Amino acid sequence: MGIEPRHRDYIVLVVDDDRQVLDSVKMLLEASGYHVITCKSAQEAIEKFQATSIIDVILSDIRMPGLSGMELAERIHAIKPDVPVILITAYADMEVAIDAIHKGAFDFITKPFKPEYLISSVGKALRFCQMIMLEKNYKLQLEDEVRRVTRDLSDMNKELVFRLTTVAEFRDEDTGTHISRIGMYAEHIAEFLDMPVDFIERLSLASSLHDIGKVGIQDNILLKPGPLTKEEFEIMKTHTTLGGKVLAGSSHPAIQLAESIAVNHHERWDGTGYPRGLQGTDIPPEGRIVMLVDQYDALRCARPYKPAFDHEKAVKIITEGDGRTVPGHFCPDVLNVFTKKAGVFNEIFTTHHDQPRR
Repeated sequence: MGIEPRHRDYIVLVVDDDRQVLDSVKMLLEASGYHVITCKSAQEAIEKFQATSIIDVILSDIRMPGLSGMELAERIHAIKPDVPVILITAYADMEVAIDAIHKGAFDFITKPFKPEYLISSVGKALRFCQMIMLEKNYKLQLEDEVRRVTRDLSDMNKELVFRLTTVAEFRDEDTGTHISRIGMYAEHIAEFLDMPVDFIERLSLASSLHDIGKVGIQDNILLKPGPLTKEEFEIMKTHTTLGGKVLAGSSHPAIQLAESIAVNHHERWDGTGYPRGLQGTDIPPEGRIVMLVDQYDALRCARPYKPAFDHEKAVKIITEGDGRTVPGHFCPDVLNVFTKKAGVFNEIFTTHHDQPRR
């Protein structure tokens, strides 16, 4: 039958090869309200300690046959570091006391000891246990609270981004799932390129804001049912810089990334893009990724000036060109991932496809 106290009294494990000492210490501690377990050797104490998780304090003689009290303290702390071990000795040697403390002893008592000092030492050890437990509980509660707040903030950020992008989407022919598709495409490419996890997480959210600047484009251009004139296209191109202005000045990394994407998602690898005509690695990685995935999604969707293309035709235009689009527009690494994983893009588009607006 296991050792189980009736009320959850504090339990002290007393270790001494002298039966008379064991009995006297046991009687003293029980009179003070403690539950006591006794052992005649350090090895027996280790076995009992491993067999139960309810021992709060260990009180042990130093000099015993076999393992010493100091070796017992080391073994106990290897199993459970927070359990206080009080060592008792009949030899008041300062070097032994210092060595005992260095090896993790909580306190050091010399024989013959005063009963009140022994009780006081055990009481201090138990208060230490209580403080350790309170600290652990506080840390757990704090970690839970941090996780909860972080989760709430993350959910709020995602909702704010969705609501903000919806403003732009109401004024364009795209609908809400276009937003989520861009994020999923971009996340997939970034993962395949083995980019940092925190960057991938921010990219998935921030890429949804790539077209936020369209809120500043007048309806007669944004919703024109046909090709734009040269002058109209120049105005349409300003949605990149307008988006940058909307998102500028944030101290939040995800919004900073979104600003970069808004400005750079029409830059081309060969330098023929806009608004700044950046070339090659001068284009930030997030701009290179979103530029291709936005192009793919645009090819798959119907526009006032073009029908929706199927997956095969969209892939062919991006990888081979059609006169207007050429492979040289895209970052070679991003294009390589797209070529190898094009089937995933089709799966994302098919699974998260908008119903046509009426």
